[in-house]
Amino acid sequence: MTGDSQVVRFDPRGKANRALLVGVPAYAFKQPENPAGVSGDLKAVEHNLVGLKRSLHEGGVFAEHEITLSRPSSVDEFDGELDAAVDAAEGLLLLYFSGHGAVPSTGAELWLLMGRATIVPGDESVFRGAAPWKSVLTVLSRAGAEHVVVILDCCYAGNASAAWDALGAAQRQRISLLMSVQANNRIDAGDNDTPTPFTGQLVRFLRHGLHGQGGDVGFEGLADRLKAHMSTHHKTLRPEPWVPQSRPATSGADVLLAAGPAPSPDAPRPPTPPGLDRTGDTSPQSPGAPPQGPRPPDHPAHGKRYRRRMVAVGVPVAIAGLVAAGLAVLDGWDSAPCKPPLELRLLTDPDLEPTVRKAAEAYLTSDANRTGDGCRRSGITVYGAGAAATVAAFSRQTDPWQRPAGDESNPQRDIGPQPDIWIPASSASVERARPTSTERTYAVLEADQEPFAYSPVVLAVPQNLAGEAVADRVGGLAALTAALRGREGKAEVRRTDPEYTDAGLLATVGLYGTGAPDPAAAEHAVAQAGPPSRTGGDLLCTLPDDDSTDERTAALVPEFLLKTGVGCDAATRARRMAEYPVDVPGLSPRFVRVRWAGADRDKDERDDAVKRFHDWLTGTGAAGKSGAASSVPGVGGGLAEFGKDGFRSASGGHRPLDAGAGGTFSDFGALNDPGQLTGPLTGSALPPAMTAALKGYREANGPGRVLFLLDASGSMGGLWEGPGGAPGIIGQSLAGLGERDEYGVWAVAAEPGSRPAHSVVLPFGKHRREEAQHAIETSAQVKDMEADPYQALVAALDAMRQLGTDDHRPQLIVYITDDEDNNRLTEGGRLEGLLQSAREKKIPVVMASLDSGGCDRGKPDAAISEASGGRCLDTKSDLVARLRDEVARTGTGDEG
Repeated sequence: MTGDSQVVRFDPRGKANRALLVGVPAYAFKQPENPAGVSGDLKAVEHNLVGLKRSLHEGGVFAEHEITLSRPSSVDEFDGELDAAVDAAEGLLLLYFSGHGAVPSTGAELWLLMGRATIVPGDESVFRGAAPWKSVLTVLSRAGAEHVVVILDCCYAGNASAAWDALGAAQRQRISLLMSVQANNRIDAGDNDTPTPFTGQLVRFLRHGLHGQGGDVGFEGLADRLKAHMSTHHKTLRPEPWVPQSRPATSGADVLLAAGPAPSPDAPRPPTPPGLDRTGDTSPQSPGAPPQGPRPPDHPAHGKRYRRRMVAVGVPVAIAGLVAAGLAVLDGWDSAPCKPPLELRLLTDPDLEPTVRKAAEAYLTSDANRTGDGCRRSGITVYGAGAAATVAAFSRQTDPWQRPAGDESNPQRDIGPQPDIWIPASSASVERARPTSTERTYAVLEADQEPFAYSPVVLAVPQNLAGEAVADRVGGLAALTAALRGREGKAEVRRTDPEYTDAGLLATVGLYGTGAPDPAAAEHAVAQAGPPSRTGGDLLCTLPDDDSTDERTAALVPEFLLKTGVGCDAATRARRMAEYPVDVPGLSPRFVRVRWAGADRDKDERDDAVKRFHDWLTGTGAAGKSGAASSVPGVGGGLAEFGKDGFRSASGGHRPLDAGAGGTFSDFGALNDPGQLTGPLTGSALPPAMTAALKGYREANGPGRVLFLLDASGSMGGLWEGPGGAPGIIGQSLAGLGERDEYGVWAVAAEPGSRPAHSVVLPFGKHRREEAQHAIETSAQVKDMEADPYQALVAALDAMRQLGTDDHRPQLIVYITDDEDNNRLTEGGRLEGLLQSAREKKIPVVMASLDSGGCDRGKPDAAISEASGGRCLDTKSDLVARLRDEVARTGTGDEG
């Protein structure tokens, strides 16, 4: 329960743990001898492996046989070592990588280069013999270990954060990621005779404790100390401050990495060099001056020259001494240990999550979060969850959020841990989340009276189709849409999933209007092949997949995403201009303190930590008025971070908080001053309008029909039991179906050549959810037979088409499988015939693959989903939550 203890820490000692330490000190192909080679060997990496193995073993968490050193020359070799570690770990799984890291273009995905890696240069480089980080993370997310820790020491390590951010809620709760440097930065590997700068400091903290006095070392304290040291004493090759990044698991629990014995009170302490405070920062008395304390014999100030090789691709070898005073000095130990900081949990809307995370990271290293002794006051874990599910959980599910009692209603699983802070994207969601019945609630929402920022929901129109005059870019949504289609007859409008973000629901409010809304007609106007994108960023980044669609499709998204939502993987999209529908309410993020019943043990300290962050973020205290500059006078702190991402002031004329360094909103297609944007739905009228729009969306085409196909072949035996097993996954997804919806379940397994290739587990029709779940649990059994997915899918498409002959109710087919029998799909030209049938019948098929690569491009699952207009889900993401969303979009589900 939130607040019951200051720091919850997972202690893996005594469990089956595994540490896989991967390093590539030597490369087979190097420049200039081989133009396709890397920039050179990395001798320092060998010292990394030796030192880290020793420190982990001495730390008492990993036995010697649980630590594996790997120097892979190929991806296959690396994959084999990784699979072995994943299979063996039950407690803590730690993966460390040090070597060349590379990205095909700025902001793109990280690749880890193995010993025989080569590079094909171009606008977007291609890396052979390299492991894509996203795939590595997918494998780790399937591990059976209770907690996974990843440490990356390579150039561009910070680019790994995007894949972690895209994980499902369940995976992020148990995977912690530590990156040696911020995104899009290259770093120096250091001297051939010593570890790299980052790993050298990492080993030091693990061996001697975070403050030089031994003691336990947890992930979060380690990440904090590394950031403080590296950002103070080292620079990247840009150059700019070298700032390690971290993504702690969102469960809120820290993880023990080393358990050093507590030192004797009389034990000598390492000296603290003059000019360093307790976090390693230069003291005010001598800003920028190098420390004058004792130096090791090989310190550069003694005249020894360091040979440094850059941990980068395509960068020549550099030989240099100390570039600037103080860049490579040793950090002094704190004169007194800092106690572990209080950890706050912050839940927010998925559209806001990237910006909120940037603000939280800025706060953690700010003076506002430091004590007079230089210690960090608090940490903040940021996580996002579906907006509709969050509102429903606060309104009706606070009891199971504290004490999950079953598989059906479990906000801890579906949303995340109980938050201390909630920042919804719309102020109206706060009122929607308040309990409406007399039933007891276990959470109290204490919300600010006003939002702290603003971003209108705009119609992002391709530049070639946008109105030219300002007057043509502001008006009612229907008028703007009509004008767009007048300029391009085939123009389309898309909106994100109203269940998943407040922005999607606010856009739906505007689409339905305030008169006598016709949800079915409104949904037809934004209909598209396949399900809607979950977030505005996803929507903007999927449009470039088809150039013709990109150039004639407008998107209803928050205005700030025209500035920040451009980090698509190597995608070049049409430039868009913002048009402003005055009848679509805008985003108005609001700070909400969440108090949980019984969580009183550290109440005063937690209240103080929340207030300090609140004042810094919202600009209501002295801390909030200091920090980065903004275009609005007096704005600093967290508001400056929101300003950098394109948000506006919450008050007055909604002026830009920060138009960028010397720029304006017009730089990213927006208007600095679009005028008054307040439509007819404001104040108390908006919450019921949002609730009505969500209900209308769910029932736009009447009750839905869903047919579940459950692979019951023998290979599914290990994927059957418990709430995460295949029948349990179906049971959880029934939460999206109401008593007016119709659904059924088939088990897919039969003797070869038998017809039909399935048996009925739950007859098709209307059901009470509890009875349906009981029937699935008792009737669904694994059989010692093979599955024929081709025959089952053909039969399902035919059955659903017959059911939908006389109406237009939404329909969905879901096939849950381990893909072991997918060869039955591809033999004898079967797949092409199935794809053609799916295109003709236009019944969406969700292929839910329990294999991490089931939805990779070119796989049958991906092809079937695409042809039918459905979605392919695999374990790269949170399959259970995503499937629940897909089913809820078809059914009527619970109101909320």
